[in-house]
Amino acid sequence: MNEQENTLGQTPETTAILEAVLFAAGYPIEYEKLAAVAMVSETEVREAAYALHQTYEAAERGIQVVLYENSCQLCTREGFEDYIRNALGIRQSGRLSASALEVLAIIAYNQPVTKAVIEQIRGVDSSYALGVLTEKSLIETVGRLDVPGKPNLYGTTPDFLRVFGLSSLDELPAMSDTPQQTSLQLEGI
Repeated sequence: MNEQENTLGQTPETTAILEAVLFAAGYPIEYEKLAAVAMVSETEVREAAYALHQTYEAAERGIQVVLYENSCQLCTREGFEDYIRNALGIRQSGRLSASALEVLAIIAYNQPVTKAVIEQIRGVDSSYALGVLTEKSLIETVGRLDVPGKPNLYGTTPDFLRVFGLSSLDELPAMSDTPQQTSLQLEGI
């Protein structure tokens, strides 16, 4: 093995390129794009991202590499939001109403889903909540149902995964038969 390669096979240069691009971007970047930029295979980029993730986790630093199915992101670790908010003068905001959270949950667990199905489940008009969630980039139109009127089909976005700290929809908690009181607070959306 070349002494310039680390234990996973990628060079320190690949890791440095990955770290620099992720830092500058501030949002998830697809592995395919990172591989093209670093001029290495997508496998090498995934390995470098995983190695960075492990490095930051072991060191318990203020930043972390979050791994998604097709992308990764460098972001601050949970627990430092108060320091960041104070340093940058950001006021607390971004809370979703109970009705918006309810619509978001229906979409997350049933996607793709139409507005009519959402309203049938909830029993009330959901136009406002759909508008708020779309504006905050938590949901998007993912197609149209092939029936008369061709209603929009809604699904969650990559921002939904990021905001809720999920790498895929498979990580959503299992639905239970017993409703529970949950206090969710969304920051920075």
